[in-house]
Amino acid sequence: MLRSFSKILPRIGFAAQRPSDYVGSGPDFFLPQQLDGDLISEGLIYGPTGRVVSRFVADMRGDWTGPTARLTEDFTFASGTTQHRAWALQLKENGAFTATAPDIIGQAHGQIEGATARMTYRLRLSEDAGGHVLNVVDWMYLLDNGTILNRSQMRKFGIKVAELVATIRPAQPVAYHATALAGQ
Repeated sequence: MLRSFSKILPRIGFAAQRPSDYVGSGPDFFLPQQLDGDLISEGLIYGPTGRVVSRFVADMRGDWTGPTARLTEDFTFASGTTQHRAWALQLKENGAFTATAPDIIGQAHGQIEGATARMTYRLRLSEDAGGHVLNVVDWMYLLDNGTILNRSQMRKFGIKVAELVATIRPAQPVAYHATALAGQ
């Protein structure tokens, strides 16, 4: 019933976006450039009531060989818990890509258009997080300075149960931070 009801609702807001909406937008998102080398991600996870339920920082590393990559993510949550995920990415033709990871059911499917990348997949939460399977839509928006703004919605039975907002950017050497602070 919920699934069929959600199909008759007009697609508005986050769910209304399509990759084709961003054709010609720039700068051009190119995964082997934007998701390469050492990266850092900082973000928030909102629960179903819209309140922040978790904060995290993740060290990421992208290693590309031609059209394939391994993207590792090592999350540290404000609660002190950690999580590791290793994605295997494969570029396809016409801006399409696929990805797999141990906690992803089947294969994630992505599409790049202009300054955006969209990926959809089914995520199995860990047993300590309930073991639920969620349908996820990730949107990554490339900003002019090279930072990626990531917004994801997670749904179960068509109902939004969580939302993630994060930045992804190249990791800066420690010396950069010390120099920046000394100049203040």
